[in-house]
Amino acid sequence: MASVNKVILIGNLGKDPEVRHLEGGVAVARFPLATSETFKDKSGQKQEKTEWHNIVLWRGLAEVAEKYLRKGQSVFIEGKIRTSQYQDKEGNQRYSTEIVADNMTMLTRGEGGSSEGGNFQGSAATSSAGSNYNAGAATAPAGVAQNDEPDDLPF
Repeated sequence: MASVNKVILIGNLGKDPEVRHLEGGVAVARFPLATSETFKDKSGQKQEKTEWHNIVLWRGLAEVAEKYLRKGQSVFIEGKIRTSQYQDKEGNQRYSTEIVADNMTMLTRGEGGSSEGGNFQGSAATSSAGSNYNAGAATAPAGVAQNDEPDDLPF
């Protein structure tokens, strides 16, 4: 049976991305993302619950995050959940859950009214903000639908 591991989040950065460059120059960025929901409790009082997610970006996405993302900005993230286990200093088994992003769209407008919004996917090369990045395929401007289907369908 097939399975799906897909996460979609819209939230605000809890701090600036921390970017490291591994052997071979591969960039990896990490930052916490806050998502909040509001609801009314049994007594009718408005309540807010915030969840924190550990986001990991690789290669081109990490470089874009390093250049353009800052604490408090709003982003749309698509990715998958990855859980790893390790032993701490006392020998206790610990678990860490992260969201490995495949796609990122910056939702916050930049300073001076200019838009820094952009859709970034996969291991795209670093370019200017405001563009749609898709590794290995032709890119279309943000907001323009791209049809990869052939026009000569057999039915």
